Amino acid sequence: MRKSLFFTVIAICFGALLACQHFGKPPAEADGFWTYITEKNLYTDWEFWPGHDGIYPGKSPHGAYLKLYANPAAIKAVKAGKPMPDGAIIIKENYGKDKKTLMAVTPMYKMKGFNPDGGDWFWAKYGPAGKVMKAGKVQGCINCHRVMQTKDWLFTQPK
Repeated sequence: MRKSLFFTVIAICFGALLACQHFGKPPAEADGFWTYITEKNLYTDWEFWPGHDGIYPGKSPHGAYLKLYANPAAIKAVKAGKPMPDGAIIIKENYGKDKKTLMAVTPMYKMKGFNPDGGDWFWAKYGPAGKVMKAGKVQGCINCHRVMQTKDWLFTQPK
């Protein structure tokens, strides 16, 4: 009986450890973040941003067409009309005019204390295969999104 209980406790602890690694917060670092969203917590399994299901027309500097995904923390906040919490992730897939060619993946990741002057967002731009094009406190992203500072730096509001 004790041996069975011991192994049950070990199995539960091991499962909890794996769950934390799988769904824990990603690092605010380009390669680790890409691994997190493509291997540990696949962003294409997340919900689309409310009112933006599937592919829709985009504009510069992003693609001609976009898909907009959000992790559960971001979805919960946006549905409740609240600011994005620590750990919220929003990811745009940027497509070409043919609606099929993925040009880039551009995430925003809210991390308390990461960059107060940039809304505490970690910004990145990856090529379709994960090549880091820009990451961190990306001044171009910050400068563009600054006009939306009062709306948590987000251009896309829920519909």
